[in-house]
Amino acid sequence: MANLETKAALRERICTALARISPAVRMAESIDLCSRLEPQLRSARSILFFAPMPDELDIWPLLEKFLASPKNCALPAFDPVSQTYGARRVMNLETDIAPGKFGVREPMPGCPLMPMESFDLVLVPGLAFDLSGSRLGRGRGFYDRILASASGVKCGVGYDFQLLEAIPTEAHDARVNFIFTPTQCRRRLPAAV
Repeated sequence: MANLETKAALRERICTALARISPAVRMAESIDLCSRLEPQLRSARSILFFAPMPDELDIWPLLEKFLASPKNCALPAFDPVSQTYGARRVMNLETDIAPGKFGVREPMPGCPLMPMESFDLVLVPGLAFDLSGSRLGRGRGFYDRILASASGVKCGVGYDFQLLEAIPTEAHDARVNFIFTPTQCRRRLPAAV
């Protein structure tokens, strides 16, 4: 129980910090992040992107850019029957995207489903990440389930202040392989033996 309370306090602290970021800073740091991340995306054949929320770094320009390439680009899509997220391929941002669960942009139901094990690279939002690759999400566990079933290299995306020395974790919490911020890329530290 104490671990969950610690997670709740950390979520509140990070959300408060995110709310204080000005649109100009978000835009500048998003450009820096996209520049750092773009070379990593070039070698992937299939990428699971995410639709950034208003307080997250904006990786949408990378999705726009790579849609013009032969890559398979997808976004998470909520399935109301199973109450889980799957992945659907996106080919046109003007016709394929609509507000989905929680108001997050998602592919329309007619977009082709992509198996979660078909990805070379998965971009992952989070409120915080730590050096062991642990991730603190918004508390519903949707991304933990996506990460548990998705193949490929998992890359956390966040501001520099969202990369912490350590965050509280539970057994079901999934990890990422890398964390990208506007100024750095950190590989997950190996687990202590």
